[in-house]
Amino acid sequence: MTTFQDLKDKPDTLLSLTGHTLEEFTELLPHFSYCFLEYMQTHTLDGNPRKNRRYKPYKNSRFASHEDMLLFILIYLRDAPKQVLFGVIFDMSQPLANKWIHLLLPILNKALAKLEEVPSRETDPTPMRDTCEVSTQSQEGEYFFHDGTERPIQRPIDPSTQKAFYSGKKKSHTVKNNLIINEVCKVVLLTPSFEGRRHDKNIADTIGYCVPQGSTLYQDTGFQGFTLPNINIIQPKKKPKGGELTDEEKDNNRKIASIRIRVEHAMSGVKRYRIVKDKLRNWKKGFCDLVMETCCGLHNFRLNFRPWRYKTPVI
Repeated sequence: MTTFQDLKDKPDTLLSLTGHTLEEFTELLPHFSYCFLEYMQTHTLDGNPRKNRRYKPYKNSRFASHEDMLLFILIYLRDAPKQVLFGVIFDMSQPLANKWIHLLLPILNKALAKLEEVPSRETDPTPMRDTCEVSTQSQEGEYFFHDGTERPIQRPIDPSTQKAFYSGKKKSHTVKNNLIINEVCKVVLLTPSFEGRRHDKNIADTIGYCVPQGSTLYQDTGFQGFTLPNINIIQPKKKPKGGELTDEEKDNNRKIASIRIRVEHAMSGVKRYRIVKDKLRNWKKGFCDLVMETCCGLHNFRLNFRPWRYKTPVI
């Protein structure tokens, strides 16, 4: 069975398997342990409410420590193996591996939430509301970037559902989220997961998210026509039908693309965790959305230790 003790002296292997350095793992561990113990005080391993019996670790538990539990869930998110294979790696059956995955994922998410690394999910069904902020830490005058990202899923059985989730862009069945990042590439807002055929702008209009007043929002031409009150919107100019862009317009588009590229980098950072990059095979209700939120939180957490450096956007 793979354990943390086997990997703590192999930093390159630990980084490759989990996506995190030993320093990051050690920093996250106490918060994860606290959330696990807090959960176990009120629930059993099966998720049922705990009654009279207090929680006490089993002597024959599959995990000797909380380090092994955190290692288990991070490897699952990072490499997205089949649960049968994952059970072999950790010396357990596939049903038991499945039980631990669904137990530890919400606990990891809660630990990241306590660290304030999980992106905001607060949205308003009324499009274009005037007062809304993506983060309580956001300051007026900041730069933000938003875009949509798709994740492949298994083809649904129902024909009508197949049609809704089929993405002509990806030529496969997908789910889609819009996300907003800030200047340092942290994901500050993540929309709910929508069917793959939904357009980026349609999701933005449906959710009605916005950024602090006086901020600048960069977007691509997929959001053509999307505006927000008192927000400076910057996007490349679309090539007119039957016409051509001038050299000046092309040069300006390249400058915008060189600035807006950071949202692509952020989405790539989130998709370092293959669970949101490869085809999702887990159909449990709410899992698809929770796993994306958790991976965004892990991306944000990682940037505290390995920040990306960008110049201040200037157009």
